[in-house]
Amino acid sequence: MNLFLPIPLARKGGFIGEMIRWFIMVAIYDICIGAIASIFGVSRLVACFIFLGVLLLITFIGYIVRQKMSPPADM
Repeated sequence: MNLFLPIPLARKGGFIGEMIRWFIMVAIYDICIGAIASIFGVSRLVACFIFLGVLLLITFIGYIVRQKMSPPADM
C-alpha cells in the first residue's frame, strides 16, 4: 500500500464529514482528559500526559500480543 497517494475526500466522507469526525474525536479526547483531571485532581496538562501514556501502553501491549501470536518467519 502506497501511503503517499492522496485518497479522494469523497471516498472518505467528504470535507464536511471529515470536519464532523474531527470534532467528535476532539470532544471524546476532551471528555477523557477532563475526567482524568477531575478523578486524580491534576491539571489538564498532566492529565493529557497520563492519557497519552495510557494510549502508549495499550499500543505496546497490542504489539507484544501480536508478536507472540504471529508465527516466526524463520521456520
